[in-house]
Amino acid sequence: MINKRLLIRNLLAHNDENSFYDKKLRVDLSQKEGKAKFLKHICALSNSNPRNNSFIVVGVDDRKNEIVGVDFFDDSKLQNLINAYLDNPPLVQYENVPFPHLPVDKVVGLVTIRAQRGITALRKNIWKYYGGAVFFREGSISMPKNYDIEVKDVNSTTVEEIEKNARNNIELTLDRVQDFMSRRDHGLEVFYKVFKEQFVICWSGKIKRKKGQEYYYRVDIEMVNEQVRLFYSALDEVQISYDEDSFSILEFVEMGLANRQTYYPLERQTLRFFPNGTYKLENKILFNPPYYDRRTLHHIYNANLSLLNKISKGQPLTGQMLVDLRNLPETMLICHFNNVGEPIDKMNAAKSYLKNFADTYKAYKESLRILRKVKYNS
Repeated sequence: MINKRLLIRNLLAHNDENSFYDKKLRVDLSQKEGKAKFLKHICALSNSNPRNNSFIVVGVDDRKNEIVGVDFFDDSKLQNLINAYLDNPPLVQYENVPFPHLPVDKVVGLVTIRAQRGITALRKNIWKYYGGAVFFREGSISMPKNYDIEVKDVNSTTVEEIEKNARNNIELTLDRVQDFMSRRDHGLEVFYKVFKEQFVICWSGKIKRKKGQEYYYRVDIEMVNEQVRLFYSALDEVQISYDEDSFSILEFVEMGLANRQTYYPLERQTLRFFPNGTYKLENKILFNPPYYDRRTLHHIYNANLSLLNKISKGQPLTGQMLVDLRNLPETMLICHFNNVGEPIDKMNAAKSYLKNFADTYKAYKESLRILRKVKYNS
């Protein structure tokens, strides 16, 4: 098994950006330009490495080659984007890799690209790139090339050596389990489970009980032997279940108006482990949004617009306004699901002002994460 943290360290330490490796400060898939540039790099790396893996490391300051981290990103729908825009798409996996020096809510994104036989090309137009375009890597740059260019296998030996040097070992696994166990000193419940004598899952969080059900919140779940974070949320609740062959995470979203909050199942993720040292991750969206009286929602929507206007002008807020601002991302998300106004666009436009209110900004990012999950499964 490959220790993904070691793999990233080896890539950063021994290689500048090249034809099998790229690094980014961040990846923005919320805009067409960001999607287009990401697809271009995926296409170029796939075509330039037909017989070995290639990689994109996200959360690195390119100028200093320094790890700064990014938010946890749910990768489960990324392959859908790749398949929609690329002909002969490669298999792409995005993994969230925690590093000790980063804040608990930050990770490094590792994109692994496994090329398929044949040339990968853009299937349709996106941003300023035309359908049918083919990209290859020239050093650290992704460039358009002729379709019939000869592809030489020059990286397989190098990539094999990098992956070999990133193999996991018992010491690294035990150190990480110990790190999880130390979280008890911070008031968190901590657990671990070994599957098939090879896979070690650790999780930490706080437990609440409601109507006979047990929920975890402030949850961090990691496959320790690969040092990959499977789930992280400071806000949402999850239920965890497992048997000898599988580990399941059922994520809930608590939503509602005023004090009438209800848990809504969002997604079930199940890891299935096999005796031959492999595993499979299955995802299923379960979300059915709540619906409310439209006149009530229009009133809330207009009140939220007034709040966004006040913070954009730097006007002082009363105590109740601060409470309403903290709830604004959740109520705007409800408005979105009920087709009231343009709540997501309005929040995005006010993003720089929301950053001044830590709890509201955290809830804003969480609402976008929920929306992204639901959107890519629609």
